[in-house]
Amino acid sequence: MGILRAFGSNPSGKYVETIKASPHYQNGVFQNISPTDSLVKGASFLKIMWRFFRKPKNTAPPKPLPSIKTDLKSLKGDRPVIIWFGHSSYFINISGTTILVDPVLSGYASPFSFTGKSFKGSDVYTVDDFPDIDILILTHDHYDHLDFKTVRQLRSKTKVICTSVGVGSHLRYWGVDPAIITELDWWESKQVTDDIQIIAAPARHFSGRSFVRNKTLWSSFVLKAGRYSVYIGADSGYDSHFKSIGEKYGPFDIAILECGQYNEWWPYIHMMPEETVLAAIDLKAKLLMPVHWGKFALGLHPWDEPVKRAVAKADLLKVKWTTPMIGEPVVLDQSIPAKQWWLSW
Repeated sequence: MGILRAFGSNPSGKYVETIKASPHYQNGVFQNISPTDSLVKGASFLKIMWRFFRKPKNTAPPKPLPSIKTDLKSLKGDRPVIIWFGHSSYFINISGTTILVDPVLSGYASPFSFTGKSFKGSDVYTVDDFPDIDILILTHDHYDHLDFKTVRQLRSKTKVICTSVGVGSHLRYWGVDPAIITELDWWESKQVTDDIQIIAAPARHFSGRSFVRNKTLWSSFVLKAGRYSVYIGADSGYDSHFKSIGEKYGPFDIAILECGQYNEWWPYIHMMPEETVLAAIDLKAKLLMPVHWGKFALGLHPWDEPVKRAVAKADLLKVKWTTPMIGEPVVLDQSIPAKQWWLSW
């Protein structure tokens, strides 16, 4: 029964009528700003699956990843502290306000525990390590961002959930209190506290936990916290929306942007690492933190190729970057880890 529940539940009944009001919902599904195919024309699904069954060994690290076990419950100070857990999961503490983004702590990015397993060494944090969560941000409903097991464990210690339109259907199905869920369409916002505002912004991607796609929306998010601005990037192909967000809400003190799980077969829904750097420039980001790597092998590239390519391009274009180990604090204006640890551990 747990496996079936992990698939979630797409919007249905009267709830769909509210979704239809979205300007990004057309012909029964959500749409990207630009026409977007999941795969390039001519790409063969069977060929792709064959390649995944014969995935190269270097898509996973040769030994357990290094990490730092930071006490998340004792973080202090008025500067934002960001702790990465691998892939696109990270924790932010801003003057005592706790924010958690796309936590996947179950050990796998799949409805089944025997597939999509995390890299050895990447699961050093559990839900018990977290303080109460003031804001849980869930960008979209893919398994590597919305984890059934983790969400269920977090229910009792989460005060507010901000997510994309439609994703609340999964959460309510899993027993999350509807009163704590806020679903935002692109450009909508929620003032969580006097100093904290969350704004949903476009991304170029897709959604779905089964063969039915795009019944829920996918979003990036802007976090305004006092004098700081943080761009919470979701999965996204490169497009003009980054420049629009930068013009509307930039500059950003940091842009946390995906750089992994790309392939020439799906270039419209995930960025190549070099495009990640271009997106940071479009966003007017003072600092780039590349994520969406270092935990799962959801693409066919070597496990550390995304960060190598992103750092090389950032250096070429003089974009400042940070690449913390799992659990290593990034403290804005104070401590910016920039060691290429994947080369020497």
